[in-house]
Amino acid sequence: MLFACFFAKAQFLDTFKVFLHSRPSIDTRLESRYSFFNNNATKVTGVRLGLSFRRKLRVGVGYSWLDTDVSDKLLITDAYGNARVTDNHLKFGYICYYADFVFHKTKRWQLSVPIQVGTGMYWSQYNDGLNTIKSKKRLLLFYEPGITVQFKITQWCGLGLDVCARLALRNTNYVSDKLNSFVLAPKLLIWFDQIFYLAAPKSKITKKYGPAYW
Repeated sequence: MLFACFFAKAQFLDTFKVFLHSRPSIDTRLESRYSFFNNNATKVTGVRLGLSFRRKLRVGVGYSWLDTDVSDKLLITDAYGNARVTDNHLKFGYICYYADFVFHKTKRWQLSVPIQVGTGMYWSQYNDGLNTIKSKKRLLLFYEPGITVQFKITQWCGLGLDVCARLALRNTNYVSDKLNSFVLAPKLLIWFDQIFYLAAPKSKITKKYGPAYW
């Protein structure tokens, strides 16, 4: 146990030195994260922009949104005064702040510990026959620790798998029931900076931040 504590401290100090002394490169990603709501597979799409320090520590910000229909049945009085059951759809979007520490890396394989915190809004909406009726928007906060396995296919694209727990920190049972879960998230990873470095090897940006490498 004592050895593990010293090892963790050494890893942290090494990462901190990398953060202070290395020149960062740009980290850009387009992601599709698959998880479960009410036992149904759903997709959350996101874009990321950040900094990568020797590809061992990545930090940045992104935006993600629910990209699948998630709904419950709701009894309403429609625009014509009739009682009927309709679909009440969950909607959300959030800004995510992430840090990703790589603790093992080869040419193609990589293991990392990602931590993500999200802040955004969620609401529900249904159609009453004439109009779309939206609920009040509420604050959404969540924390998502986990582990990531990544396989690099080429210099600019790869596949990854997140195994993590998503914990909604705000407030109603409805949000907790929908969002709190374990997540197995396969990802298609595209590094747009590497595409640029390959396409424009003589540009000033490539000379400053590049070149593309494994």
